[in-house]
Amino acid sequence: MFKNIVIATLVLMLAACAKTPDWDYDKSVQFANYKTYAWSPEADLKNNGREYQVNDLMEKRIRSAIQNEMSKQGFTLTDPQSADLLVNYHASVDTKIESDSLHTTYGARWNYWGIGWQTQTTTREYEVGTLVLDMIDKASNQLVWRGAKEGRLRSNQSPDQRTASINKTISELLANFPPQPQH
Repeated sequence: MFKNIVIATLVLMLAACAKTPDWDYDKSVQFANYKTYAWSPEADLKNNGREYQVNDLMEKRIRSAIQNEMSKQGFTLTDPQSADLLVNYHASVDTKIESDSLHTTYGARWNYWGIGWQTQTTTREYEVGTLVLDMIDKASNQLVWRGAKEGRLRSNQSPDQRTASINKTISELLANFPPQPQH
């Protein structure tokens, strides 16, 4: 249950405290030939053998954001049998540890001699979420483009804030899709 809650907040929080998206693609592919896309029928939200579930509300937000961005770029959503591209996404959450050390002294101090040196170290665990978006060539069943965005997760957002965070994350992920031909 806890993992589901964390995953539900995954995409919401990526827009805040997020790194620049990472993209990779096959340079030999003619992306201009792609006009249609569909949701991958094998979309199972698995990442590195670990399964994560995105709740239905998040699923709707993610898919709606992807559809809006793809439509802006001239792509048409169709059925999987006639699509040029299949779209899939994966979500994961990792726990990280952050530590800070503070060195203090007290008492008299002269000639660089002090009394009572002390170091205080504070450690905190935090969650980092990653959303990976894949574009798969339907004809060859090969991955042709991948975008990934990672960010520190925040919680306690309203539904409107969650939707805005997802829209921003997906917009940033798809900012380099389709990649522009390099001359």
